[in-house]
Amino acid sequence: MKIAYFVNTYPRGSHTFIRREIQALERLGWQVHRFALRSARETLVDPADISEDSRTEHVLQHGLRPLLLPALGWMVRRPRGAFRALRLAVECGRRGAGGVPGTGGVLRHMVYLLEAAHLARRCHDLRLSHVHAHFGTNSTTVPMLAAEMGGAGYSFTVHGPEEFDAPRALSLGEKADRARFVVGISSFGRGQLMRWSRPQTWRRIHVVRCGIEPWRFPDPARLPEGGPHLVAIGRLSEQKRFGLLIDAIAMVAPDLPGLTLTLVGDGELRPQIEGQIAALGLQDRVRLAGWLDEARVHGALAAAQALILPSVAEGLPMVIMEAMAAGRPVIATAIAGVPELVTPDVGWLVPSGDPAALAGAIRSMAALPSEGLEEMGRAARQRVLRQHDVDHEAEVLTELFASRGGGV
Repeated sequence: MKIAYFVNTYPRGSHTFIRREIQALERLGWQVHRFALRSARETLVDPADISEDSRTEHVLQHGLRPLLLPALGWMVRRPRGAFRALRLAVECGRRGAGGVPGTGGVLRHMVYLLEAAHLARRCHDLRLSHVHAHFGTNSTTVPMLAAEMGGAGYSFTVHGPEEFDAPRALSLGEKADRARFVVGISSFGRGQLMRWSRPQTWRRIHVVRCGIEPWRFPDPARLPEGGPHLVAIGRLSEQKRFGLLIDAIAMVAPDLPGLTLTLVGDGELRPQIEGQIAALGLQDRVRLAGWLDEARVHGALAAAQALILPSVAEGLPMVIMEAMAAGRPVIATAIAGVPELVTPDVGWLVPSGDPAALAGAIRSMAALPSEGLEEMGRAARQRVLRQHDVDHEAEVLTELFASRGGGV
């Protein structure tokens, strides 16, 4: 059984869920050929990601020029399909001409067309009859155009929030309507896909949750003493809004002398966050750890009493699943698919964009006896292991590939 996976940039430190999904499919007997437009190898720190990078065929590794003649040759031999793909690319390019990241205007879609012809040719050479993409951005545009010009059929997984920020510019409904099937990682995501696709497509929209590997989470470490000790994990970006969390820490710090926060991650907002920490005098309370490999992330979770995530835009964060699997309660914002996972017995949900609400949840967590936190941690672990086992979710995908994907 052979299938292709296609992603814009892969692997990345923030995309471990794709790696886990692929490996789970391989355990079930699938042969998965990895395609990506680009590599991010210079940013990789986890040995598993570095190994995955060597197994991935990076389309643009040597630039666009080497693709031109083979891609044009494929199109010349299939003029009708090439014309249909060209027309579709122009239509999508006009929708995406507003400068939304991941969309691109007509000129950018001409590049996607060449990449699609290359993908179609490679799938033909490798006898791959189906491509599954992650993210509804250009990661899916390329397989859609490839299918139109005689390439493999495609499906894709939508995560959010990017796809739901600009569904028209991304032609999200068009992509869903043309796909063999579509996956949302939560019921919220499935509902958003239904919003932008035709009613006839709805029966082909399914929920397949991102998964964790349970064996990587043995019996949880005991909660540390003192504190409260919090950990936050994620890219230092506008979506995560860790600046709100720093404000919340400043609000409660005078009343909680043992309070500490370890912030794992990096990104474009790091200088701003460093300045905020210094301005509020929180250098002895907040530690910026940068990106850590998987083993050290588990260590950061073990050293904390709870995970806290102040995001204003999300899909369904893997870090919440990992924290729950590690037996840690969660403080998170009530957005997107998060309430489907974080319930009152495993943590606290607060409104997004509200540092005072975050501060209130921190106070509630600090007031809870250690026995109560441990009970919440046990409930969190049971819930995530029941709902987000990667092997079970891979079995769901296998059924979809077999019944709708045309995998061979």
